[in-house]
Amino acid sequence: MKVFIAGLPLEVSEAELTAVFGDFGPVKSLRIIKDRETKESKGFGFVEMVNDDEAKEAIRCMNGASYYGRRITVNVAEDKGPGFNGNGGGKGNFRRN
Repeated sequence: MKVFIAGLPLEVSEAELTAVFGDFGPVKSLRIIKDRETKESKGFGFVEMVNDDEAKEAIRCMNGASYYGRRITVNVAEDKGPGFNGNGGGKGNFRRN
C-alpha cells in the first residue's frame, strides 16, 4: 500500500522516516519529494509498505500526530492514474515541449 505524508519538517531524512514507518512493518520504498532546483524537501512524501494492514495501522497512529512539533497528515496515497508522473503537466501547470 502506498501512503502519502504531508507536513513533514524540512530536516527529516528519508532514512529517519523509513525507520519510523519500519516500526509498523517492512517498508518497500520511501521518497521525500524535493524541489528540483534547491534540492530541499517540499514537506511531503510517499512510503510504500509491504503489508496493507501494517500500512493502515501506521496511518491510524500517525495521522494528526506531532512530529518535530509539526502536525503531520498521513493517509492512503491517491492513484493519479496512467500517465501521471508527478512532474507537472496536469491541470493549471505549465508544460514545456
